[in-house]
Amino acid sequence: MFVGNRKVIMANRTPALEETTAAEHSGPRMSEYESACMVGGRGDAIRDVLGHIGDKWTLLIVGALSARYRLRFTELQRHIPGISQRMLTVTLRHLERDGMVIRTMHAEVPPRVEYELTSIGRTLIEPARELSRWAIGSYTAILDSRERFDAAIAEPKATRRSDR
Repeated sequence: MFVGNRKVIMANRTPALEETTAAEHSGPRMSEYESACMVGGRGDAIRDVLGHIGDKWTLLIVGALSARYRLRFTELQRHIPGISQRMLTVTLRHLERDGMVIRTMHAEVPPRVEYELTSIGRTLIEPARELSRWAIGSYTAILDSRERFDAAIAEPKATRRSDR
């Protein structure tokens, strides 16, 4: 059924993906980003993938592995200051599950385990570098903004206490 120029989907059946997408996109023209967020009506792909690669350790692991072809677990941990053994293990498992890292275990005593980026993992190198450049270049401005914000928030609290 149409109301004006918009398609209205009746509640007595589940709409097909094409109908949902058409209804969502029948309003003002969306940007490419907005369209990507609406894939399937939920933006699952963006949230799911960025949820894994957007954490603070993943990009550092990708950076360390991009600088060298293959690294052992302890070498990788040395290249990422502040990461715990547990966090490195958890993050590497996520990356392996997502197909971004290959884990190779060598049958030696003691066992030797090495990690390297897969072909899809290597496609993340340049975006990770760009994001790192942005973070480094913007860091001072962000710290200044945080300081101003925190001072503005603290000022009314101090005024309220002194008014008592």
